[in-house]
Amino acid sequence: MGRKFEVRKVAKGKTMALKSKIYSRFGKEIYMVAKAGGPNPDANLSLKHLIDRAKKAQVPADVIKRNIQKAEKGIGEDYTPYRYEGFGPGGTAIIIDTLSDNVNRTVSEVRNCFTKVGCKMGVSGSVEHSYSHLSHITLKGMDEEEVLETLLMADLDILELEDVNGEVEIEGNGFDLDKIQEALKETNESVEIIDAEKGWYPHVYVELDEDNKVLFQKMIDLLNDVEDVQEIFHNAKEL
Repeated sequence: MGRKFEVRKVAKGKTMALKSKIYSRFGKEIYMVAKAGGPNPDANLSLKHLIDRAKKAQVPADVIKRNIQKAEKGIGEDYTPYRYEGFGPGGTAIIIDTLSDNVNRTVSEVRNCFTKVGCKMGVSGSVEHSYSHLSHITLKGMDEEEVLETLLMADLDILELEDVNGEVEIEGNGFDLDKIQEALKETNESVEIIDAEKGWYPHVYVELDEDNKVLFQKMIDLLNDVEDVQEIFHNAKEL
């Protein structure tokens, strides 16, 4: 994996450029996960691992605590996840994940981002089929053999496993991220999870010419300005 793992992480094109956006987007997700699975991180593994990610992104403890309390008291907004797909400049394929309390507003704002660069949204599934939903985890404190044995015993499918400079990199099913981390922690409490994320990774990357790079970056900036956008995944090479 090695270099390929790093390229995928960069090319995925996650949003969250500004601190205020980071706080807002993590806050929404924490609220929804806490509301769905309970506010206790020890009993809600998805919340536990989401909090870990938020801390690594330097989200203030107050933001985390406030959104968990909102979920516990049932005083927050009701958000619904919506996914939009489409084709951007130069034939790029884009997936946009949102959390919204007003679907009409969100779809209109996302569609405008495509329209302003001369592109169009697609129907559901028009892009997703050319991506794989994957988990990527980097850890230390266990060797490859221990990791493989642990995950096989937990009946978890691993697509790739590699030791890179003393750190083990794992690629697995995107829906198994929490299960993989928990299985490793249960086997070895001293294992250190350096990085853990899941997302949609393209099968093929598209190389853009200079004109389309400018248009593509404009589109990404427009999408980043949409309040309800949580994450963007794309297949533009080296962007």
